[in-house]
Amino acid sequence: MLPDLWATSRLLVNYPEPYRSEILDYLFKPNFGASLHILKVEIGGDGQTTDGTEPSHMHYTLDENYFRGYEWWLMEEAKKRNPNIILIGLPWSFGWLGNGFNWPYVNLELTAYYIVSWILGAKRYHDLDIDYIGIWNERSFDSYIKVLRRMLDSQGLQRVKIIASDNLWEPISTSVLLDSALWKVVDVIGAHYPGTHTVQIAKLTEKKLWSSEDFSTLNSDVGAGCWGRILNQNYINGYMTSTIAWNLVSSYYEQLPYGRCGLMTAQEPWSGHYVVESPIWVSAHTTQFTQPGWYYLKTVGHLEKGGSYVALTDGLGNLTIIVETMSHKHSTCIRPFLPYYNVSHQLATFVLKGSFSDIPELQVWYTKLAKPLERRLFKQLDSLWLLDTGGRFTLDLQEDELFTLTTLTTGRKGNHPLPPKSQSFPLTYKDDFNVDYPFFSEAPNFADQTGVFEYYMNVEDPGEHRYTLRQVLNQRPITWAADSSNTISIIGDYQWSDMKIQCDVYIETLDRGGVFIAGRINKGGILIRSARGVFFWIFSNGSYRVTGDLAGWITYTAGSVEVTAKMWYTLTLKIKVAGRRKKTQ
Repeated sequence: MLPDLWATSRLLVNYPEPYRSEILDYLFKPNFGASLHILKVEIGGDGQTTDGTEPSHMHYTLDENYFRGYEWWLMEEAKKRNPNIILIGLPWSFGWLGNGFNWPYVNLELTAYYIVSWILGAKRYHDLDIDYIGIWNERSFDSYIKVLRRMLDSQGLQRVKIIASDNLWEPISTSVLLDSALWKVVDVIGAHYPGTHTVQIAKLTEKKLWSSEDFSTLNSDVGAGCWGRILNQNYINGYMTSTIAWNLVSSYYEQLPYGRCGLMTAQEPWSGHYVVESPIWVSAHTTQFTQPGWYYLKTVGHLEKGGSYVALTDGLGNLTIIVETMSHKHSTCIRPFLPYYNVSHQLATFVLKGSFSDIPELQVWYTKLAKPLERRLFKQLDSLWLLDTGGRFTLDLQEDELFTLTTLTTGRKGNHPLPPKSQSFPLTYKDDFNVDYPFFSEAPNFADQTGVFEYYMNVEDPGEHRYTLRQVLNQRPITWAADSSNTISIIGDYQWSDMKIQCDVYIETLDRGGVFIAGRINKGGILIRSARGVFFWIFSNGSYRVTGDLAGWITYTAGSVEVTAKMWYTLTLKIKVAGRRKKTQ
């Protein structure tokens, strides 16, 4: 079981210590919290991927920088806590590779080089070994897969395995069966949101089957129930041996798409507040008592009155059994549709046979969801003694429960001191970007939605504009979503109404260049193209506009102003909500 993330950990890097390390412990530290086995990251491509853009290691030809963004840091922190964690990379956007087309397969060799360089850079600059690589998130796969395999091998990366195609079971399964060369280079068939089911033709490929993106559900107890159900039933119904949760941690502004759809919540670096949500402890029921390389036993299935059970072994005598009774009402995922089913009170009897019949004792861990007064999260119960029982035991099962029974004695419900209380984003906020050697390329709390904004030292300016934040893209990347036509980065509180925004700005492009500041932005992420708000623009052709939307269709006022490129200006925008109808002035 593993998490993935696409611009969803943006705020995590800005947390002060010790809170940042505590969050990372709950995610990655073995036998502490979620104890995640695998981390899947986005290969930044300068384009919008759901909740923001992540910078590419190549903004343009011959540009290589393996310190942009925060994914390198996150992988390093995961490896510090669990040296055995498996790392996966997957591209969504491909930067400049389209040569004018929104298509990464114009030059297959160049695209393969772009991806392989990221893998090589991970090792050279961060000592990170990437174990699996994907093709193109939820898009076409083309013959590029074969070219990628050849280039991986030519660079000594035979150990890096390929997952295809991070979309549906088809057409990749049929393609693998019909093309022997493709069959040889695909190691894992990964599907998104399979609803615990696969298709027969995918099984016929005899490849590993993964739910390579799943969950994406509010991290309430219902979300935890969804997670507990699919962790078991993805294997029972679909023979999927890995289930990937999108996303790792809700560390992005909550008003962006899929707010709080991570395993835990950490969206307030300014206060240090975070919440260890129930999906963390549901994860622990599986991850703390299994490891990659363990085997599912054939004796898995559904319980008579609803729910399911799986059993896994390391082949060395250890056994872990996970039982869930998640009700339909309290385990519905955001997608796909879940047909109705019933769960009711039952007694379930299990019998250990063969080499497991001699197990004298099983540790018991328990979770109860849905009912606040009965709620328990990852609680260790008394051990189950099996001496003189013939390996037989019976569980009294109610709705919305999760049991783990295991020979392993290493389980632990880790905890850190309570974090600070939640606080709103500061009403007064200022940043002069005066950082000589920034650890991250992005300024704290800014979340890029189209384009890439990076720290930039203006060495030709001896004055107050030596340190700046600069939008660095000069061409539209291959986009995965409907990126805006105008670059934008957001910061602050979605609920602010009356405000004053002031910023020194510099237009680099003659004639057609421009810049804006804005407030009361109502949406972002994959919806950024249709964002509404109050936008104050100036252009290098000597004009200005105030619009009600990012696209510029709603114009409040416009005119001429003495503005030109290559000069610094101070823009000020005051927004006040007045009157009974909340009219914006």
